[in-house]
Amino acid sequence: MNTLFAGVHAGLSGAMRLACGQADGVRIMQDALGGVAGSFRALALCMPILIALRLMAWSDTVIPANPGRVLSRDMAMFTVAWLGFAVFSWHLSGLFKRQENWPRFIVAWNWCSVVQNLLVLAGAVPQFLGAPTILSQVAQFVVMGWALWLEWYAVRLTLGVGMLTAAWIVLIDESLSLTVASIGFALSGR
Repeated sequence: MNTLFAGVHAGLSGAMRLACGQADGVRIMQDALGGVAGSFRALALCMPILIALRLMAWSDTVIPANPGRVLSRDMAMFTVAWLGFAVFSWHLSGLFKRQENWPRFIVAWNWCSVVQNLLVLAGAVPQFLGAPTILSQVAQFVVMGWALWLEWYAVRLTLGVGMLTAAWIVLIDESLSLTVASIGFALSGR
């Protein structure tokens, strides 16, 4: 159990350093036990965050008739988008002649995704607590910008691509997530 904790600690520590603009966070993540496969533990760490976000959203609206099924569907769609981008990114890295950098990239991307989701959760708290609309919107805008910047920064550092290429990769990731979520909503009849 100690090795599991050590790997998760190293991955999250590295991601937090990257979120603060410290490039050595990549090295810390790469030292995490488990390498590429171990970094996918980040997906499991994001599930409670996803559940918290859904529960917070439902506090403003009506709880769905089958909340367990809705949460299960959301978690499945989240997993499909996560793993889909991981696979797609392998092919993208080949397009940019950077496949040798892909393991380093996917480790950083996985761990940074936990921090990104925590940022989104933090941005939702003011609205949940009933803060004025302007404060809620500013908080959401700031954390979304920070989360997108973090992914862009990690892409640049790990794949060794330029600013525009990194932005394009982030756009692909976000587009894939939105597409999968839209399909999930369409299938659920919402």
